[in-house]
Amino acid sequence: MRDGACKLLAACSQREQALEATKSLLVCNSRILSYMGELQRRKEAQVLEKTGRRPSDSVQPAQHSPCRGRVCISDLRIPLMWKDTEYFKNKGDLHRWAVFLLLQIGEQIQDTEMVLVDRTLTDISFQNNVLFAEAEPDFELRLELYGACVEEEGALAGAPKRLATKLSSSLGRSSGKRVRASLDSAGASGNSPVLLPTPAVGGPRFHLLAHTTLTLEEVQDGFRTHDLTLTSH
Repeated sequence: MRDGACKLLAACSQREQALEATKSLLVCNSRILSYMGELQRRKEAQVLEKTGRRPSDSVQPAQHSPCRGRVCISDLRIPLMWKDTEYFKNKGDLHRWAVFLLLQIGEQIQDTEMVLVDRTLTDISFQNNVLFAEAEPDFELRLELYGACVEEEGALAGAPKRLATKLSSSLGRSSGKRVRASLDSAGASGNSPVLLPTPAVGGPRFHLLAHTTLTLEEVQDGFRTHDLTLTSH
């Protein structure tokens, strides 16, 4: 799948096609790294078992292990805050971004559809129902928001900061300050959280804009609001 995504990306002539191919490559690389990490943990557990030692995070005996369950995430929405002149008066440059979510529980990784965002939208809405079929009671669900500019390459430099600024305005005062501080420190150090395609393949760049981690305590039938944070590494 990874080789196929690389070939597709190299053959793309339209920018939106290239964005889809880059997204597929990013998701594929994330799954490979996740599976490699899980394989390494299992090998370490086998070695410790053969030497008579138990890993610190070893599971309980099968007869005492709790059942696994299904975790479903639906109706994911992220509000956006636009300037009055941009939204109501339709002034300024019409910037567009492509965004999607990457969700992970353990070694399982799921992704949403890619959504195109511009100033005509008041929120980012993901219609997918994301299902994890084998979640343990102490699961941690990591949710990551990635975005890439749909404009020409010359306009890419400030795109992640512009979109993250829209997000920080809608996250509330305290969360917004944390996002802006992370952006400023990332820009000053030159270590912006960017996930690139394979070095041999050119294409758009998806930037990690925000993330959060959810547990069993956040599970409920109704809607619930969560804070998003952005890291500089």
